[in-house]
Amino acid sequence: MVLSAIKLAEVEKRQPLEEDEILAVLQKEAKARSETIEEARNAGREDLVQGAEEELALLQTYLPAAMSQEELDQEIKAAIAECGAAGPQEMGKVMKIVIPRVKLRADGKEVSERVRALLSN
Repeated sequence: MVLSAIKLAEVEKRQPLEEDEILAVLQKEAKARSETIEEARNAGREDLVQGAEEELALLQTYLPAAMSQEELDQEIKAAIAECGAAGPQEMGKVMKIVIPRVKLRADGKEVSERVRALLSN
């Protein structure tokens, strides 16, 4: 299924994917498996959960290691200092700096929550 997703992305782009683009496809597939696991658990379908967990574990071996909370906070604090953001209303400025730095190593939702929390303090 992952190879099909990569091939589809190449067809849509009309040229071979670069390494970071392939990693983005893998990240998207891993996120889809995580959502499948959550939905299957809610539906009481443990048979689907086990298969999706195995697929997710395999995908994660090809992805860069996720950032720890401390590493993410350090990147966010550096970005806040860099752009001089003073409050939650300037969250967009910080996100523009942080997202490219943590690409594929941290979930966008988690980054957003941490930026909001650090700017609120």
